[in-house]
Amino acid sequence: MLHLGLGSFHRAHQAVYLQRLIDAGDTRWSLSGANIRPDMADVVAALQAQGGRYTLETVSPAGEYRYEQIEAIREVLPYEPSLAAVVARGAAPSTRIVSFTVTEAGYYLDTKGKLDLTFGDLAADIERARLGEAGGDGVTIYGAVCAILRARKAAQAGPVTLLNCDNLRHNGDRFRAGLLEFIERAGDTELLAWAQSNTACPNAMVDRITPRPPPELRARVKAATGRDDAAAITGESFIQWVIEDNFVAGRPDWGRVGVELVDSVQPYEEAKIRILNATHSCIAWAGTLIGLSFIHEGTHHAAIRKMAFDYVTDDVIPCLSPSPIDLAAYRDVVLDRFGNPAIRDTNQRVAADGFSKIPGFIAPTVRERLAAGQPIDSVAMLPALFLAFLQRWHRGALPYAYQDQGMDEAAAHAICDATDPVLALCSDAGLWGAIAGDARLVEAVRGASARVASFMNAGATK
Repeated sequence: MLHLGLGSFHRAHQAVYLQRLIDAGDTRWSLSGANIRPDMADVVAALQAQGGRYTLETVSPAGEYRYEQIEAIREVLPYEPSLAAVVARGAAPSTRIVSFTVTEAGYYLDTKGKLDLTFGDLAADIERARLGEAGGDGVTIYGAVCAILRARKAAQAGPVTLLNCDNLRHNGDRFRAGLLEFIERAGDTELLAWAQSNTACPNAMVDRITPRPPPELRARVKAATGRDDAAAITGESFIQWVIEDNFVAGRPDWGRVGVELVDSVQPYEEAKIRILNATHSCIAWAGTLIGLSFIHEGTHHAAIRKMAFDYVTDDVIPCLSPSPIDLAAYRDVVLDRFGNPAIRDTNQRVAADGFSKIPGFIAPTVRERLAAGQPIDSVAMLPALFLAFLQRWHRGALPYAYQDQGMDEAAAHAICDATDPVLALCSDAGLWGAIAGDARLVEAVRGASARVASFMNAGATK
């Protein structure tokens, strides 16, 4: 398997499942890892120096620490702009799966699931692909995979599965549509036909809270294991992976080590995105607004916990019922996980990318509740929190740098500068799609914004 995106999540999740399989005696599969952009240079260099090995620290909600060495990544490809080594590995007949971890915004999709060509990186990448080039500044996941498939076709290396490992809803289907549109726009009709016949893109749901490694982790790992590990990572003890069993060139025997291989990932995906991901953002935005730094602090704050609990109970569970999952129990497990003080997940990390999270995580519940003629008072708290958070960003008053790949900064400032910011936010079609400007949405978010203001005032006096 070739994995694109050597960040902490991949190394705490997919690589761990493969390590479990290797530990069980099945050594038929290994991982090659690479980044397609020049980030994380220190981590990549450390992994190369350590032969791909690193230490994973996990912490349970009860405070139990565990350390294990992960050796499933057998090859670390250094970044260089042409992506030549990445393309060669992806085109090798021995590579049967190309997987990747991408943020929601990294798919450059508009509200209709089409490529959003207003993004300069995407337009430039299509032009490079049209000229038969790969890599370069700002390469997208489509550009990298297109180059791999082009080389694979030329080498007659056979079919390959393209596997998403991220939080995009219907990620395999949406990536496949974006990839085929990308190839079509690049004008390569032969590659388009080959990709349609020789690739599969299973939908998948992944879950494990994996914060950025704190500065003290290296010393903690050395004290516990004796290893001086410059690429150590930390995460919670909980782990889950659900994949639609749709592979065209074989796959590891993941079911043997706890991966759920299913016909449809949708109920698991919806529960995770709406309950875990949206609640995570709620807690991060709310905690930031009253001066908290970590997710666990907000989870144990009575008013914030009530916001998160009520959002799931009042609005999400009715939308997702019936479900094969015990949604109320899942809600409680999620809050228990978020409350783990040892994880020390930051509000800064979780609060990022709000302009992708509103349409991806929150708007579907709003739409379904409104379509059913039901109130949206509890879910409206989330966009109200984000608006208050955005206004802090607008004023330069956030305690940290805010990162949002899906944000048009001029449009975001315009929302905050509007005479009626609530109306401006609720009228943004990129956030809300067909319900943008709906009077019921505006009214609910206006009422929620008043409650957020009261919450912030109360928090500021403590």
